[in-house]
Amino acid sequence: MNIIVEHNPSTIKLSELGVMSWPKWSCQPGKYALVFEERETCYLVKGKVKVYPKGSSSEFVEFGAGDLVTIPKGLSCTWEVSLFIDKHYKFDPPTSL
Repeated sequence: MNIIVEHNPSTIKLSELGVMSWPKWSCQPGKYALVFEERETCYLVKGKVKVYPKGSSSEFVEFGAGDLVTIPKGLSCTWEVSLFIDKHYKFDPPTSL
């Protein structure tokens, strides 16, 4: 699935990336079908989620509050949110053909 999870990155790294200036997104517990048109980097302030690739019920990646996560372009997946999500995020600029 190629989701990269960095647990508890340093405040220096978060500051260098400018994480706190990124837009925010939040959601309540539940299941959400998502498609990532571009690569996303996000930092979870609150919450916990399991991400299942489309068509799988056993393979998943789990991450939560304090994790810096990179989600690959083109991933179709289901987010199973167990704790309210509050995250900062940014998408890579679209690539031209």
